[in-house]
Amino acid sequence: MNEYELRALRELEEWKFSLIKKSGFLNRLSKKAQTKVNSLIPEKAHQIITDSIKNMVKATLVGSNIITKKKQEVGRTLEEKDTKFYEKLSSHKKTAVIEGAGTGSGGLFLGLADFPLLLSIKMKFLFEAATIYGFDTNEYEERLFILHVFKLAFSSDDKRRETLLIVENWEERKSRILDMDWREFQQEYRDYIDFVKMLQLLPGIGAAVGAYANNNLMEHLGKTAKNAYRMRVLKTAPKPD
Repeated sequence: MNEYELRALRELEEWKFSLIKKSGFLNRLSKKAQTKVNSLIPEKAHQIITDSIKNMVKATLVGSNIITKKKQEVGRTLEEKDTKFYEKLSSHKKTAVIEGAGTGSGGLFLGLADFPLLLSIKMKFLFEAATIYGFDTNEYEERLFILHVFKLAFSSDDKRRETLLIVENWEERKSRILDMDWREFQQEYRDYIDFVKMLQLLPGIGAAVGAYANNNLMEHLGKTAKNAYRMRVLKTAPKPD
């Protein structure tokens, strides 16, 4: 394990520690309020939302897998992979910022269009991240891993800790995971982004909020993806004496 990998390992431990810490008071209060609102929504409506997002995500997964170049980054060092990763993240952040500003300036109708558009940008980015770090997205288990990375980025405290254990021990756990819990997946994601996305619909500030929010959401997803894939790569690297 070289100096760069040792530094990455330290950063990884710091990141994992940050994930198991409690969120701030306002975030916890917001989650409680959203949980209360969700309890008032009829079950039929929950099922419709779940099915809609499940189908949307699955369609995005298929599309992203088709258009992502499958040439895996075999033989590259972790440092070289990270460099390539940052380039892709920067590119996708720019796309997300333009998309957020554009839909945010268009009022309610275009603001609602932001959800599937941003989702597709995020999924495309995760497919490219997987390829950069040497994983084959043609494999079903790798697409499931991508969904767990997504869930890890956009979940509440309890679900984040639970998902971290799955991601951290993927090789041992993957054979027992047949599919995603779509109800939980969509609810955690919606609760995470609801407040900022509602602000995006407000006239006058929607464009600025959309651009800022999408930049931050992509940055957060990028940090999660980088560390999730680093974790898998470093597990196979020779350990220091």
